Amino acid sequence: MKGTVYLDYNASTPVDERVVEAMLPYFSEHYGNPSSKGHLFGWAAEEACEKAREQVAAAVGADPDEIVFTSGATEAVNTAVKGVAEAYASRGRHLVTVQTEHRAVLNAHMALERKGYEVTYLSVDTEGRVDLDELEDVLRDDTVLVSAMWANNEVGTVHPIDEIAAIVRPRGILLLTDATQAVGKIPVSCSNVDLLACSAHKFYGPKGAGALYVRSRDPRVRCTPLLDGGGHEDGRRSGTLNVPGIVGMGAAAEIAAADLDAFMHRATTLRDRLEQALATLPNAYVNVRDAVRLPQTSSLRFEGRQGSNIMMGARDLAFSAGSACSSGTGKPSHVLTAMGLAKDQSLSTIRISLGRFTTDEEVDYAVERLLEAVGSPGQTADVSS
Repeated sequence: MKGTVYLDYNASTPVDERVVEAMLPYFSEHYGNPSSKGHLFGWAAEEACEKAREQVAAAVGADPDEIVFTSGATEAVNTAVKGVAEAYASRGRHLVTVQTEHRAVLNAHMALERKGYEVTYLSVDTEGRVDLDELEDVLRDDTVLVSAMWANNEVGTVHPIDEIAAIVRPRGILLLTDATQAVGKIPVSCSNVDLLACSAHKFYGPKGAGALYVRSRDPRVRCTPLLDGGGHEDGRRSGTLNVPGIVGMGAAAEIAAADLDAFMHRATTLRDRLEQALATLPNAYVNVRDAVRLPQTSSLRFEGRQGSNIMMGARDLAFSAGSACSSGTGKPSHVLTAMGLAKDQSLSTIRISLGRFTTDEEVDYAVERLLEAVGSPGQTADVSS
C-alpha cells in the first residue's frame, strides 16, 4: 500500500470535501464581518453563522441561541470551567472533575486551585469508568460545578452522562461535559447537561472552530466571559466571528448527524476486526474491553514492547502512543495511570482511532504492519518497569 495509512482520527480529522465546498465562498466572495449590520456583506455573513448555529444545535439537541462559537474545545472548556466558577463564587468555591479528563479540563481546574478554589478529582476503575457512589459522596453544599467528559480521547470509555446528571443536577449543581470526542461519533444530547464543549476538527470540520452549549433555562446558566471586547455572541464571547470556520463546523455537524448510524456500525466492525486480529499476539491486550466505549477507538498494549518503538517500526502507519496532546513527552499517560496501569504497561500502549475514510484494506494492512512491528512473542522486551 502506497503512502501513510492514517489511524489517528481522534487527534484530528481531514476536512470533508463537502465542508470545504461550503466554506470556500466565505473566504473571497462573502467576506463580510457579521457585526457589520448596515450592508449586504455583513448580512450574508451573519446569516451564514446563524445557519451554522442551527446546524450545530440540531446535532447536539440544543436551541440555536444556546450555542456560543469559540476557537475550539479548549477555549470552550476554559470558558465554562472558569466562567462558572467566577459567576457562582458567592454560592461556593468547590468543583468536581475526573482524573482522566482532557488536559484542557484538568489544567483549567488547576488554575482555579491556584486562586483558592477547591477541586475534587474523582477516581476511575480499570476500564476508565467513574464511580457514581464516589461522585455522590464528594458533593457538598458549596459544590457549583461537576465536569465529566462524554467520551475519553485516549481509551474511548463513555461516561454515563444521564446517570451523572441524575445525581448532580437535582442538587442545583451545574454539569459540564467535554463532548469533543463524542459529537459525530455517538448520539449526544444536551437535554441533561448544563454546558457542553465540542470542536469541529474532530468531526471532519476545520481546525480553529468550536462551540460551547450554555443552557438558557431550567436553569439559565450564568458564565462570566473569558474574553473582553465587543460583546459578540450576546456578550458571551467577544471577538470577530471566524465565518468560514463556523460555516464549516455547521456543515460538518449536519453531515455527521445524518451519517451517525452508518458510521457507528462501520467503525465498530472495523475496530473489532483490528482488535481480533492483533489479539493473536500473546502479549496483546485491549485496555478497555468491557466498558461502553467509542466505536472507532482502540487502546492496545503490547507488554514487553514500548509504544514509541512500535511507532518507529511501523512508520507508514499514523497512530499515537496516547493522545496527540501528550504524545512525545516520554511520560506515562495520566489516563492509563489513573486506570491503574503500571508505568511499563502505560508505555506499552498505542492508540488507534479509525474514521469516516478508513477502508477495509487499510485495516488489514495496519494489522500486517503492527504484527511485524511488535515482533514475535519471544522477542527481547524493550520496556523497563
